[in-house]
Amino acid sequence: MKATEGTVGRVFVLRLEDGDLIPDCIEQFAREKNVVVGYVLLIGGVGAGSVVAGPRDFVSMPPDPLLLPVDGPHEVIGIGLIAPDDGGTPRLHIHGALGRAGNTLTGCLRNGVKTWFMAEAILCEIVAGSVRRRPDPRSGLSLLDLD
Repeated sequence: MKATEGTVGRVFVLRLEDGDLIPDCIEQFAREKNVVVGYVLLIGGVGAGSVVAGPRDFVSMPPDPLLLPVDGPHEVIGIGLIAPDDGGTPRLHIHGALGRAGNTLTGCLRNGVKTWFMAEAILCEIVAGSVRRRPDPRSGLSLLDLD
């Protein structure tokens, strides 16, 4: 395990509107406010898109993502971490649990899901040392690097 220490900076409360794309709209807000590292708490509704629900198998590298569609309005609760890529652009890695009619779909929202009606988020800035997302040569994934 690797770790770095930081302090809490600014805290933003966001209301996402119908059709806003997650994670894109939160990443854009982070860029506009110069939030480099932070965490996001999310609740509300989503209605279209897909989630990555793990790899298709446990052997293939890079992993072949198992994409599951989001069909119709779902309640969502999510948590994620913002860190910059090598170019300094904030990237949000966010996972969520989406529920509808007694069924739950859980996974990474990286491919994009559209807000249905509205969603609410807290973006908490973390003032930290060297935190970046860097491509992992083995998996092809953008992993957190704490130099």
